Amino acid sequence: MLKIHAPPNLIKPLLSFDLSFLSSISATLSPLQSARLHRFRLRRTSIRAVVAMSIPKFDSTGQSMPEHVAGNWYSVPGLRLRDLRFMVPLDYKNREASSKISIFAREIVAVGKEEQPMPYLLYLQGGPGFECPRPTEASGWILKACEEFRRGTGLSTPLTPSSMQQIKSAQKLADYLTHFRADSIVNDAEFIRVRLVPEARPWTVLGQSYGGFCGVTYLSFAPQGLKQVLLTGGIPPIGDGCTADSVYRACFEQIIHQNEKYYKRFPQDIEIVQDIVTFLAESEAGGVPLPSGGILTPRGLQFLGLSGLGSSAGFERLHYMFERAWDPILVPGAPKQISSYFLNTYENWVSFDTNPLYAILHESIYCQGASSRWSAHRVRTDHESKFDAIKAAKEGRPVLFTGEMIFPWMFDEVKALRPFKEATQLLAEKEDWPPLYDVTALKNNKVPVAAAVYYEDMYVNFKLVKETASQIAGIRLWITNEYMHSGLRDGGGQVFDHLMGMLNGKKPLF
Repeated sequence: MLKIHAPPNLIKPLLSFDLSFLSSISATLSPLQSARLHRFRLRRTSIRAVVAMSIPKFDSTGQSMPEHVAGNWYSVPGLRLRDLRFMVPLDYKNREASSKISIFAREIVAVGKEEQPMPYLLYLQGGPGFECPRPTEASGWILKACEEFRRGTGLSTPLTPSSMQQIKSAQKLADYLTHFRADSIVNDAEFIRVRLVPEARPWTVLGQSYGGFCGVTYLSFAPQGLKQVLLTGGIPPIGDGCTADSVYRACFEQIIHQNEKYYKRFPQDIEIVQDIVTFLAESEAGGVPLPSGGILTPRGLQFLGLSGLGSSAGFERLHYMFERAWDPILVPGAPKQISSYFLNTYENWVSFDTNPLYAILHESIYCQGASSRWSAHRVRTDHESKFDAIKAAKEGRPVLFTGEMIFPWMFDEVKALRPFKEATQLLAEKEDWPPLYDVTALKNNKVPVAAAVYYEDMYVNFKLVKETASQIAGIRLWITNEYMHSGLRDGGGQVFDHLMGMLNGKKPLF
């Protein structure tokens, strides 16, 4: 067990507010449904939640909708919730001329605390491009947070393949999607805070994974809105230009380590994966059809590492998936084939049919004034001798899975992504990305910050995290190998409680 503490900030958190996925529609592109893919992965606490959901700009009578609408309270076991809607600019830098989008938010409090004056906790979910789980009961870190905060949780409807195809021009779609990064998320959060929190007081922010990236953007450009910040598995690289290359170079090293651990746990899977790779390579077109209409190739199979190698129980889930990779042979001499169970499970893991924005915007989250130019694809070429699946199978070596990386060939092999190949190429080439971080502001930070840093995190590299943390004044780090990247979810209330203790003096510096 590894635990390390670094310098303290003492502040008692206010309220738990969960800002989850924001689903939106453009006033000028109505009724285009979209989602501000604030990489907010929602989790539960005693907070007021914000969730995005598509709603029209006008009500049924044709009247323009007000800037802020609150619904009635309703219940799930142990919690009271209500839905909130806000009309915000699509482009904050050009507010007057900008079209409006609608953000849907959910506020969450413990039963009986609806009218109590509690502080707010804003929860920023990971991603980008995945909606928050809908709250069904008071449990985990949400239950813990609700002891002190009003929390917000998300119910967003992300941009879907069909909705984005309403924008016919690849250039217009690319331009539209540039407004769904961390800078816009922070502007949305500030828009909501000053309208929701009494006297527009600062609130506490909890950022998981990419939500933590957004939290550091918040510290850079709107620290006046923050009482304190909690980061879990989400401290970004903050260098100039596009930092994606440094991210992927570091992550490939950790991915190789995770592969080694997986095959040590399940050595029988070495041969199973080799056989699948060989079968796919020898199939017509170099792969087999997927239920959705895409194709599963050897390099597509390697993408299972994204979910299987980096989260709690991921190893086990991946192993049990391979247990059922082949159809049983019922008739002697029948041809060998991959099971429909395996193919359907693969597509459920990949999730691009429902969450294409994760792939489209993924590398742009690292860009400031420079293009990514398909960074993961370029960096992978330096490791191709290890990650060539077909060659590994032929030579009897373990086939290595990849991690959190998006490659250009996915926009050919994944049916849901094919319509967005051109727009994604434009985003990969875009150079004039606005800044996401202000290093000078971070070095002069006055907001108390506590961060859970997972020593073997496959998604957010430990070495890069330390580099960034050294430039955020006053941050306290809890470095641990007790949890994987999903520690906030997996640890019940322990991770949240530990970080709060670091900020409120229960865990003083030592």
